Amino acid sequence: MRISVIGCGYLGAVHAACMAKLGHDVVGIDVDERKIADLSAGHAPFFEPGLEQLLQEVQATGRLSFMTEMSAAEGSQVHFVCVGTPQKKGENAADLSYVDAAIAGLAPYLSPGDLVVGKSTVPVGTAARLSDVVKGAQPSSELMWNPEFLREGHAVTDTLQPDRLVYGVHDGSEEHPAVQILDRVYSGPLEAGTPRLVTDLPTAELVKTAANSFLATKISFINAMAELCDAAGANVSLLADAIGMDDRIGRKFLNAGIGFGGGCLPKDIRAFMARAGELGADQALTFLREVDAINMRRRTRVVELTRELCGGSLLGQRITVLGAAFKPQSDDVRDSPALSIAAQLQLQGAVVTVTDPEALGNAARRFPELHYEEFTEAAMNRADAVLLLTEWPEYRELDPYEAGALVSAKRVLDGRNALDARKWRAAGWTYRGLGRP
Repeated sequence: MRISVIGCGYLGAVHAACMAKLGHDVVGIDVDERKIADLSAGHAPFFEPGLEQLLQEVQATGRLSFMTEMSAAEGSQVHFVCVGTPQKKGENAADLSYVDAAIAGLAPYLSPGDLVVGKSTVPVGTAARLSDVVKGAQPSSELMWNPEFLREGHAVTDTLQPDRLVYGVHDGSEEHPAVQILDRVYSGPLEAGTPRLVTDLPTAELVKTAANSFLATKISFINAMAELCDAAGANVSLLADAIGMDDRIGRKFLNAGIGFGGGCLPKDIRAFMARAGELGADQALTFLREVDAINMRRRTRVVELTRELCGGSLLGQRITVLGAAFKPQSDDVRDSPALSIAAQLQLQGAVVTVTDPEALGNAARRFPELHYEEFTEAAMNRADAVLLLTEWPEYRELDPYEAGALVSAKRVLDGRNALDARKWRAAGWTYRGLGRP
C-alpha cells in the first residue's frame, strides 16, 4: 500500500521505517528540513537501537522516502498522523496545535476513500472533532485512531511485533471498511498472531493515557513504599519481589528509584487529569495528583541523600552523575529525573559532572550550565560522590575496585537500585540505595 506518515519524530520516523519494512511504499513528511535531510541520508536524528540500520535497509529497496512538503502525501491510501502533543506551557493540558496543523495541512491532498489514522496521544474527544475536519475536506474519507504503545529503546520491535493493535472507529464496528484497510497495513503482525481490538473512538483515545497512568501509578506506588522502607529500615527490593510474585500485581515496573520521566508519562498523566476536569469527571483522577507528586518528590529526595552522603553539605563537592537520559537505550532527556537532579545539585553548590553514552548532546542543549564528560573514567576522576541515575549496562557493570581507584571518596548513591550493594561495600564504598538499608 502507499502510505504517508505525518511527523518524523520518535514515533513517526520509527513508524515510517517499519511500515516500509512490512512491504509498503512510504513517504515520511516533516517541516524540519534538517531532520528530513538526516533521515533521507539514512541517519537517525535521535538514538533508537536498530533504527539507523533499518532506515538504510529499507531505503535501499526504494520503498521509503522523506519530504518536507505536505503535497507529498497526495496519492497515498493511508495517512498516519504521528506528531507530538506536548504539555501546554503553564498548564497541564496537552498542546494539540501540531495535530490540528497536520490534519489541516493534509486535508487539501486527501483523495476519495483515503484513510487518516491518528497515532498521536490525544485527549479523549479529539478524534471526533478531527473526523469532522477530514469529512469536511473529503466526505468519503475516514478518520480512525490507532494509539501507539512504543517503549523508547524498543520502538522498532514494538512496531514490527506489537503486543496488541487497537483500532478506534466511529461506530466501534468490526465491519467498518476502515478496519479492513488497516488490517491490510498490519497484515504481517496480524498473521504472526498479534491480537487486535476494535473500539469506538473515545475508547481508543483513552487506551494510551489509561495505560500510561496505570504504569505511572505502579512506579509511584513502589517509590512511596521506598520512602516507607527508608523510615522503617526495610528493603524495598525484597518487598517488590514478594508482592510481585502475586500474578495479579506482577514484578514489572516495581523497581524503586528516582522516578519516571521522558516525553510521555509525565505529560500524559497531567493531560489526562486536565481532560477529566473539562469533562466534569476530575474527581475520578485526583489520585494521579499524588502519583505525580510522589514522582517529583523522588528528585528532591536524591538531592537530600546526596547531601547526607557528602557529610551534610554539597558546597564544593565534586559529584559525578552517571546518566542523563530518562532511561537507558535512549538519548531522550525530556523531563529526565537524572538531569533535574544534576541541575538541583549544582544550584546548591556542588560541582557536577554528567556522563552518558548517548544523551550528552541533548543534555547540553537543555542544561548548558552543567559540565559534561564523554568518558566514564574521566567523569569519575577525583569525584567526592558518584550517583547512578540512569541504569545503562556499562554503569551497572562497573567494577567497584577499579572505580575506587579513580575517585577521591568512595561514596555511591544508587538511584536505580541497580548495583550489588554487598559487592560495592566490600570494595570499601559507602553505598546508599533508595529504600534499601
